[in-house]
Amino acid sequence: MSQSLSYSTAGGVVINDAKEFLVLIRSIIRDGQSVQEFRLPKGHIDPGESEEEAAVREVGEESGYWSVEIIQDLGVGHSSYVFNKKHYERDERYYLMRLTDSERLAPRPDSPEEALFKPQWMRPEEAIHCLSYRSEQDFAKRAFAVMQSWSENES
Repeated sequence: MSQSLSYSTAGGVVINDAKEFLVLIRSIIRDGQSVQEFRLPKGHIDPGESEEEAAVREVGEESGYWSVEIIQDLGVGHSSYVFNKKHYERDERYYLMRLTDSERLAPRPDSPEEALFKPQWMRPEEAIHCLSYRSEQDFAKRAFAVMQSWSENES
């Protein structure tokens, strides 16, 4: 394998008024088997775009929920993986977001794979358990911890 390819992504852990998490679900073929994949919305940062702008855009493109506001930065994670015999290094930044309007408009997926996503609202504990990738589970846990601190501050 030659050198690593590096890129950055941004996404969101979106909550609704019921304090549920937005999860994207799709059926894919992996290693010859049909599996359900559970993901958080995220994607590449376009040239000239801020991480915040990219995160909001990706939520809308992948889910159809365009009316979101950023509540808090959940930080950056790093992952590396091999795909098609190429090594990739990825920085992922996530934001805790609040749905400001429950109207769902048409998603604008960037790829045929993204078009397979179906949005689903899940209890935070269920979402954390179901998410397919550890890095996304970690960001969902961070978001849930922030939400729990709100409850403690209200007491």
